[in-house]
Amino acid sequence: MAVILIIDDEPGIRSTLASILEDEKYKVFTAADALAGLEILNQKIVDLIFLDVLLPRLGGMEALERIRQDWPAIEIVMISGHANVDMAVRAVKLGAFDFLEKPLSLDKVLTVCRNALAIKELREENRNLKKNGSLVQNEIIGTSAAIRNVREMVKQAAASDARILLTGENGAGKEVIARAIHLGSSRAEGPFIEVNCAAIPETLIESELFGHERGAFTDAVSTRKGRFETAHGGTLFLDEIGDMSLSAQAKVLRVTQEQKIERLGGERSIETDVRIVAATNQNLEEACKEGRFRQDLFFRLNVIPIHIPPLRERHEDIPLLLFHFLKKQGIELKLEAGAQELLISYEWPGNVRELKNLAERIAVMHRGDTVSTDEMRELLNKKNKSPQRNRENLLPEGILDRNFNDARDCFEKHYLEFQLSKNNGIITRTAEAIGIYPSNLHSKLRKYNIKTSGTKE
Repeated sequence: MAVILIIDDEPGIRSTLASILEDEKYKVFTAADALAGLEILNQKIVDLIFLDVLLPRLGGMEALERIRQDWPAIEIVMISGHANVDMAVRAVKLGAFDFLEKPLSLDKVLTVCRNALAIKELREENRNLKKNGSLVQNEIIGTSAAIRNVREMVKQAAASDARILLTGENGAGKEVIARAIHLGSSRAEGPFIEVNCAAIPETLIESELFGHERGAFTDAVSTRKGRFETAHGGTLFLDEIGDMSLSAQAKVLRVTQEQKIERLGGERSIETDVRIVAATNQNLEEACKEGRFRQDLFFRLNVIPIHIPPLRERHEDIPLLLFHFLKKQGIELKLEAGAQELLISYEWPGNVRELKNLAERIAVMHRGDTVSTDEMRELLNKKNKSPQRNRENLLPEGILDRNFNDARDCFEKHYLEFQLSKNNGIITRTAEAIGIYPSNLHSKLRKYNIKTSGTKE
């Protein structure tokens, strides 16, 4: 449970904010001035502070500087009823996460709260990764020639500052490889910032990447840093970059050329020192030919290409990975010979991610120290099916006879219908399961005229 401190001299503001945040299951402390707030910080572990600017005894800006110095891990959101642009800019420069104007909007408070806590969690994760860099390197599990080649390429690529393009199917482990590259580089002490380009709506991607100035668009009530600024001195991992809009691609291209960005609505260039590692499950060369991806950006990103092979192409690594995932959960098991044969012969359409899910399923469902052949068959949902699956039988009928664009649309429609059915037609649950925003899912359902009897909730 996240802990939030509200420092404001207005009892009504403290009471209202506390009530809103407690309804969201946060633990909340309040203080009437900054000195009282500092006393709480000396006694309690706090994750996020809402700090008023105009306070008695010690002003909010002075308190911000002191908190940033003594408790750098705490995120701080400044609030004021007398805000101006200069004040907001100064607060952000001093380390504030955001700046909100009174009267406070309920939706804005909750959104900023969630974003600030998510950033704090990400920074803590980065710190842990830096302390345990060898652990991430050890996540590249396997003895197959394919994975040994990947491991060697990661080692060589990490030593340089060149841009890297990771390719491979969904779930093959591109994020693990990107983190290993970061931790093996001279930027390991800097941030590792991940952006899932497929999960961010096209209307928001540029704001997410480059930030925005106050007033840049309707909801831009304060200045916000983008991911390029946040990743300064570290690595920016652009996952699923093939889904990025052409407009955003043009701006990313400019950053790779000039090492500068401009926030939306801003006129000032901001220098950035960021290493870009991009990843995709698409054929970007084909996307360039079809006009869906900029060829000049592709050449900029594809300095060091690393292909992560699917799990079905490195069968000898499968048992090792399973035992690795089980060991992380404190479980050591044996496999019957037939169980191991089923494990290896399965084609793993979900790749390493699916294997990890299997390990979690075994950890919950299995009793004893040996997994039998019949149990493995049930765990893989194979039952009486042949161990070797025919990939064409998994595809919609006739899809292999269509042109590329029609086949892609056909598969996407088939995939969305399956996922909706799997999640009982519930839009938000389906969107979360497949890693996109509900608004994006609604758009795709309209595109393919897919009807659902489920709810939005």
